[in-house]
Amino acid sequence: MSGWSQLAEEALYTEALAGDKRRTDSGDTAGQSGEGLFGASVRLQGVHKSFGGKKVLDELDLTISPGQFIAVAGRSGSGKSTLLRLLAGLEKPSGGRIEIDGRSVSGIGRDTTVMFQEARLLPWKTVLDNIGIGLSGNWRPRALHVLGQVGLTDRAGEWPGVLSGGQKQRVSLARALVRQPKLLLLDEPLSALDALTRLEMQQLIGTLWQRHGFTTVLVTHDVSEAVRLADRILLIEDGRIALDADNPAPRPRDQADPGFAHLEKRVLERIMQTGGGKSE
Repeated sequence: MSGWSQLAEEALYTEALAGDKRRTDSGDTAGQSGEGLFGASVRLQGVHKSFGGKKVLDELDLTISPGQFIAVAGRSGSGKSTLLRLLAGLEKPSGGRIEIDGRSVSGIGRDTTVMFQEARLLPWKTVLDNIGIGLSGNWRPRALHVLGQVGLTDRAGEWPGVLSGGQKQRVSLARALVRQPKLLLLDEPLSALDALTRLEMQQLIGTLWQRHGFTTVLVTHDVSEAVRLADRILLIEDGRIALDADNPAPRPRDQADPGFAHLEKRVLERIMQTGGGKSE
């Protein structure tokens, strides 16, 4: 996908958030925190996607259980980002069926949120107001709550321009969580961060996933990140699932653990067997 297409897509998603006034704050503790929510089930049957006659995804069948953390790895152009856009409702499949909680995906769903490679915060809105895009009713207490969960309570009134890259992605994560998603889609959101900040964000995402229980699909080029975060790793090659590996390692995960290293090596070796992919 071109840079301009990606920017347009992310702008479309942000516009959809701004236009969605269905989320309101009920004022109860569970509604503010999100603890105790259950993740969505996801099912793909015979899904394929083509662009201009070029097949990017080829007859995909996939079932994701509620609350699972899935990482989708693969070379650039393998089709992994296309899969995520289909789950988000940003693209329509050329064929097959995608269901979330038994309902066919026909557009951006209210129980699905996306965190992109860049935070895409609106520079004329404060941090808190960026989190509240598209929310109605008494949303500020809930927004402050999730801002605290990502460690940025003291930045609520600041402008995005003064934040570091890692802080902007924390705000982006809070903006996703405030909508109380059952399905969280992560499109390489940590790829531009330095190594230390990236590790901190991985720990934060893992902690919040365990706390909230939402289903998560992470697209990543970083196999270590996939093994650290996911309990199931998919490798896509030429639009098909070439590897579907469970990750039974206990959390928190240590990269020095033999099981961690074994799974990382297994996935890397499979990736290295293949050449380049198709356009995503």
